[in-house]
Amino acid sequence: MSCATTATNTATAHGGTAITCVHPDIIESHILTRLDGPTLASVACASPLLRSLCTEEKLWRDICYTTWPSINDPRIRNAISTFPGGHRSFFSDSFPTLRHHSKSKVDHRRSLPTTELISAVDIHYRNELIYSKVDVTETVTSWFRCSPFLVDLLDQKETVATPVNVINDGDIFLSQLEQHMTLSWILIDPTRNRAANISSLKPVSVQRHWLTGDVELQFSTIMAGGSGRGSSGFVQCKVVVTCGGEEGGVLRMREVNMQVQDMDEKCLKGEEILLILQEGMGSGERRKGKRGEGRERYEEYLEMKRERAERKKRREGKLNVVGVSVGFTILVTLILWIFGRLCTMLTR
Repeated sequence: MSCATTATNTATAHGGTAITCVHPDIIESHILTRLDGPTLASVACASPLLRSLCTEEKLWRDICYTTWPSINDPRIRNAISTFPGGHRSFFSDSFPTLRHHSKSKVDHRRSLPTTELISAVDIHYRNELIYSKVDVTETVTSWFRCSPFLVDLLDQKETVATPVNVINDGDIFLSQLEQHMTLSWILIDPTRNRAANISSLKPVSVQRHWLTGDVELQFSTIMAGGSGRGSSGFVQCKVVVTCGGEEGGVLRMREVNMQVQDMDEKCLKGEEILLILQEGMGSGERRKGKRGEGRERYEEYLEMKRERAERKKRREGKLNVVGVSVGFTILVTLILWIFGRLCTMLTR
């Protein structure tokens, strides 16, 4: 017996009303519109009727626009319209964040080349939107493929005010930023009709810059290195929000940028990024982790980097010892050879 039938029989036995007795328009207009994305997806599993109602494009479009205001943009609307399931597929790809910790065996280089990457960015503080931006990066140019990948959203003199006041507050506001600021950075591949959220949503690090004193919030997602990257292990999708105080004590965002680094902190080139993103979008999981899991994963990554650096240092130390030993041996051999030649000449 199906779970829907069981639920119906139970409701009837207790004098309740089966869901099939409620007019579909009432369900769709007054019940389903109040649900968030994960709840709506769960409700769709309850019965065939609910499944058909929960796949309505308008429901998912409204949920997507509420969750990510930036995607209500003509360029993104056009891209989502080509997704097989429309906004429902887009939500499934983008919520909550991408988890891809192991390399797949799929060779994405044989598939259609990605022509552009669309970034949809939303920053909230205490659930209030403070910044939203869409950026399009062309990926077919030789400059993109051969240069370090960097997306910088704010112009040089552009700043964005935040609701955070730093007057006579010491550094208490740093903990407030850590607790209440969230950032979503969705990368969309219109060629493959795939998307992924490469932000940790919550900051994994909030600290002052040692030189300028500006506040830097870092959001990070750790991913498996792309196929063919040898022993590079993992890469870090790193989003940095730089804030500084001005007259009046209002904290203002001065920089919002994203780049991808390997475990040696080298910024990867565009061509490398495409392979990693294509693999992550196609093979990665989308699931909500436990509270603080993003920071834990980031700290594990830092520990792996430290261990890697130590191994590299020990290996270089051994090579230096071998080099010195070989050089010393050659020098001694040369001296003995010269000494032998001199002795031979003197005995003649």
